[in-house]
Amino acid sequence: MAKLYAKKPRSNKNLEGIKPKQETIDFILNYSKALKIVTYKKEKFETILN
Repeated sequence: MAKLYAKKPRSNKNLEGIKPKQETIDFILNYSKALKIVTYKKEKFETILN
């Protein structure tokens, strides 16, 4: 019989002290603003508007 190697989910207590840097947040927000997805004949094209 196969063994199940499952990890227990992390508790919220371990994640309370982890906060992203402001630099990371700004990068993700700017990337999402510049990303444009166009659908053409059931095909999706992703472009970054820089």
